[in-house]
Amino acid sequence: MNHYELIVMIHPDQSDNAANLMNRYKEMITKVGGKIHRYEDWGRKSLAYGINNLHKAHFVLMNFDFNSKDLKELTDALRYSDSVLRFMTTKTKGPISKPSVMMQPRKNSEHQGDRG
Repeated sequence: MNHYELIVMIHPDQSDNAANLMNRYKEMITKVGGKIHRYEDWGRKSLAYGINNLHKAHFVLMNFDFNSKDLKELTDALRYSDSVLRFMTTKTKGPISKPSVMMQPRKNSEHQGDRG
C-alpha cells in the first residue's frame, strides 16, 4: 500500500455538510482496505485568490494508506463532485499521524509585528 495526503477545498455553502461529504470519501478508502492515519477539518478559510467568484472555502486534510489501483476511483469521485472546488493528492514516504501546522496552537511572540 502507498501513503497519500489529500487536501480538499469544499464549496463554502457546503461547510455544514462537509463532514458528511468527507465521510463518503473516508468510507471509499476503508472499504477497500485502506487506513486513515490523520483527518483534520480546518474549517472555512479565506482564499488567496478567488475561485468561481468565491473568496472562502472549507478545507479538509487527510493522510491515508491506499492501493494505487483504487486511487483513480477516489480522485474521480472528488473531481466530479459539485461540492469540491479543488483537491490535491500527494504521495508521501510514510504514514503521517501527528497534527499538522494548521492544528498546532499559535505561539505568541513578544515581538509580534516588530520588523526591526
